[in-house]
Amino acid sequence: MELILTIALFAFSAGITPGPNNIMLMTSGVNFGVKRTLPHLLGISLGFPTMILAIGLGLSGLFQAFPIAHQIIKIVGIAYLLYLSWIIANSNSNLEGKKTSKPFSFLQAAAFQWVNPKGWIIAIGTIATFTNIEQPLTPQILTIAMVFLCIALPCGSVWLSFGIALKRVLKNQRQQRIFNISMAVLLVLSIIPMVIPNN
Repeated sequence: MELILTIALFAFSAGITPGPNNIMLMTSGVNFGVKRTLPHLLGISLGFPTMILAIGLGLSGLFQAFPIAHQIIKIVGIAYLLYLSWIIANSNSNLEGKKTSKPFSFLQAAAFQWVNPKGWIIAIGTIATFTNIEQPLTPQILTIAMVFLCIALPCGSVWLSFGIALKRVLKNQRQQRIFNISMAVLLVLSIIPMVIPNN
């Protein structure tokens, strides 16, 4: 039980802090509202625990055998985040009836976890920290995934709520455009820790 609480605290700190998923949820809340952003929220909430299962039960061995595969995923993920930043910065809101973009679907949000560098760092770090190789691995990985499943939805909902609250404040197209550009910049800034190596 103590281990579950420790994992839950870690999952909460990882899930509530700013990162690509949360910035995109807040931006989607501002631009599309709750109903149209729910598939995005659910895709993150289910996609990340699924990623933990896959890494913990098999992919970690692949990455140990072929370290270049992990590096390739990281590079693709960073490039995709830069692309998403550009899309966010140039998207129009629906304040004036214009829609030049649409929210992530459930599958897009779930698939995004696989190119989210922060997600990889958290998943691998969690598995390395909270598993004991002297005990059966599968039950440990299932426990970690279940804890993240329980924590992800409330954390993501907080950021979606921030977006909904901001939507009430942003009264015109210009204000929402400034917001979108600001969120795009934050998304780019969230990539920097993943690019600069730790010394």
